[in-house]
Amino acid sequence: MKALLVLEDGTTFIGKSFTGHGEVGGEVIFNTGLTGYQEILTDPSYLGQIVCMTYPHIGNYGINPQDVESERIQVNAFVVKECVKTPSNWRATDSLDHYLAEQGVLGIEGIDTRALTTHLRQHGCMRALISTLDLDPKSLQKKAQNLLPMQGQALALKATCQQAYTFTDRPVRVDLDGFNWPEGKIRLVVLDFGIKWNILRLLKKYGFEPLVVPASTSLDQIKKLNPEAIFLSNGPGDPEPLTEVIAKVKKLIDLYPVAGICLGHQILGLALGGKCFKLKFGHHALNHPVKDLTTGKIQISSQNHGFCVDISEVKELEVTHINLNDNTLEGFRHKTKPILAVQHHPEAAPGPHECENFFAQFKNLIQG
Repeated sequence: MKALLVLEDGTTFIGKSFTGHGEVGGEVIFNTGLTGYQEILTDPSYLGQIVCMTYPHIGNYGINPQDVESERIQVNAFVVKECVKTPSNWRATDSLDHYLAEQGVLGIEGIDTRALTTHLRQHGCMRALISTLDLDPKSLQKKAQNLLPMQGQALALKATCQQAYTFTDRPVRVDLDGFNWPEGKIRLVVLDFGIKWNILRLLKKYGFEPLVVPASTSLDQIKKLNPEAIFLSNGPGDPEPLTEVIAKVKKLIDLYPVAGICLGHQILGLALGGKCFKLKFGHHALNHPVKDLTTGKIQISSQNHGFCVDISEVKELEVTHINLNDNTLEGFRHKTKPILAVQHHPEAAPGPHECENFFAQFKNLIQG
C-alpha cells in the first residue's frame, strides 16, 4: 500500500508499506551498515527515531532469537530500499516484514534511500512523518514540524528498566532489598539508560557481575548495594536534560571507579564539566575509524549517537580516542581518578570486535 515519508522541510518520498497501515513520526537518521539490522532494530539508543538503511537489500538473512539487543523493537519506523521477504539463512526463524508487523512497527520500502541519505547529510537530521493514512504532503509536513525535536528530550528515562535485574541470556528480575552478590566476580552496578544486552554479555565475559538498576535509583540505594564499580550505559536522546542523573554521577565519581559507553560517556563528560552539542547527522554505522591516542592504533568501530561531548576546557581529562571522519571526541579518561569512557560501542553487535579491549581496561583500572 502507498506510503509517504515527508520531512519537516517538505521534502517528500513515495514508497509503500510492507507491514500494513499506520502513521508515525520521529527524527530520521541513516545507518550505513550492510548487516546487523536486527541488532539495530532492537537497540534502545534508537528510541524515538526513524532509521533508514543505506544498503539496498535488507532482510536477506531473516530474523532469529539470538541477535537481539533488548526485549523488543525500539525504532519508531524502518525505511529500506527493498525488504527481502523470503530470507535464506540456517539461523532464521522469521522474516523481517513479519517481525516488524507483529510488533506494530511501520516499515516502508521503495523510496530512494540514497537520495534521502544525501539530503540528510547536506541539511542535517530532521523530523519526519510516515503515513499510509494521510497522503497529503503538506499535512504531513505540518505534523512533522509539530513533533518534539531530539534536543531537550530525556528519552533515557523512558528506555530505562523499571526493575533491577541480573543477566544470563535474558534479564532476571531481582529485589534490591534482598539481593546478594555472587562470589568471585567484580560487583558492578549498571545504571541503565537503555542498555544493549551485548554490553552485559561482555561485562560478564571479563569477570564482572553486572546488576542493572533503573536510572532513578538513588545514591543511598547504590551505596547500600556495596558495589566495587559503576557503569553508565548507552541510551537514546539528549544527555543534558538528565540533570538529576548528572548530579548523581558527580557524587559517584568521588566514590567508585566509573566507566561509560555512548550516552554514559556523554553523561560522564557533563558531570566532569564538559559541554554537549548535537551532530549534524550523527554517527550510525559499524565502520567508523577511531584512533586510540594511547597506542596510536586505528580501530574500526560500531557507532550510534547524535550528540557529542566537548571536554577541551576540562583540564582533569585526557582525550584517549578521536573519530577520524570528523575528529570528534570518541573517548577520555581522568588523569587522577579511575574514570574512563568511550563514545563508540566496543561491544559491537553489530560490528567489528576491535574495540573490545575497553572492558579489559576497565577491569584493570578497578583491580589496579
